[in-house]
Amino acid sequence: MKLTRAAVAAGVMASALALAACGSSGGSDKSSAPAGASTSSASTSASSGGGSTSGCPSGTLNGEGSTAQTNAMTAWINAFTKKCSGAKINYNPTGSGAGVSQFNAGQVNFAGSDSALDPTKGEVAAAAKTCGSTALDLPMVVGPIAVAYKLNGVKDLTLTPSLLSKIFTGKITTWNDAAIKTANPSATLPSTKISVIFRSDASGTTQNFEKYLAAAAPSDFTATPAKDNAATVFKGTGAAKSQGVAQAISTTEGAIGYDEYSFVATTLSTAKIDNGGGAVAVNKTTASAAAGAATVAGTGDDLTLKIDYATKTPGAYPIILVTYEIVCTKYKDAAVGTFVKDFLTYTSSDGQALLTGLGYAPLPSALQTKVQASVAKIS
Repeated sequence: MKLTRAAVAAGVMASALALAACGSSGGSDKSSAPAGASTSSASTSASSGGGSTSGCPSGTLNGEGSTAQTNAMTAWINAFTKKCSGAKINYNPTGSGAGVSQFNAGQVNFAGSDSALDPTKGEVAAAAKTCGSTALDLPMVVGPIAVAYKLNGVKDLTLTPSLLSKIFTGKITTWNDAAIKTANPSATLPSTKISVIFRSDASGTTQNFEKYLAAAAPSDFTATPAKDNAATVFKGTGAAKSQGVAQAISTTEGAIGYDEYSFVATTLSTAKIDNGGGAVAVNKTTASAAAGAATVAGTGDDLTLKIDYATKTPGAYPIILVTYEIVCTKYKDAAVGTFVKDFLTYTSSDGQALLTGLGYAPLPSALQTKVQASVAKIS
């Protein structure tokens, strides 16, 4: 992460910590308290009198998954463990696919994923088996997916769904292509070769970007959106995790790639997107406008969302992802369930205030209320 990015995050976290402080953080204990385990460090603390006092549990909680929410999770963990001195929370940003796999294998207490559990791939059934109860997809972070690029002399660029599809699938290969010129008549576009950068690991960001292309440019993008098919669908070079994509773009002249906005907001140029309602720049306000139009597709307390990627609403940035925290409704270890509930109660309430300073958009108020209601039922 660039110094400027770190400085922003540090400033936001420092403000939150100053308001929330009532203790000091513990170390970085890596002991596991998996979703389906009968014993854990969290349950040991609770049974010995630690428990949860005023929303402050004791012990260790482990999560893994989405790299897109790394900056949000870092801020949340620092603020929460500062407030609750007996709480330790580890989050390993290995990617959405790895997070879901680890949760379903009972190796972590919660997973972060930029896509909800997929019933067609057996993920819902596997999670329910591990939990011994229904697993929930709870949206927690709205993250715009920026189309970031590095092109000398070009700081204002507009792309359409069709152009994006053709660029990423190798049908348009140079920056001065006539189709790009038509969309950017006042830009001086060089003949530089386009170098596409995509996620090499299983990634919810990839799946959401492909869902956007499939919905907004169905005649140009015909692949089935997935977390792990970028290398076969896109023509370019793979880079691991959100950090790797940002680094690869920043060091390659003519590069373009998709990445969670918080990783490129202060370091790279980002394209405006025109879905048909006018060119829209990526930022927290335009992303919130798109997120507010999402509808709940899940049932019961599950809040899986359906995003309208093809929206033509003026001022709505259409390429967004929502990062879910995947949790059990009822944990086999009650102390683990209490810890998860306490932490997510914070992230879905006061923790939302940290997001705007980190390049994310907070949950729309109506959705936030629904998330809080589902979190309250975790046990």
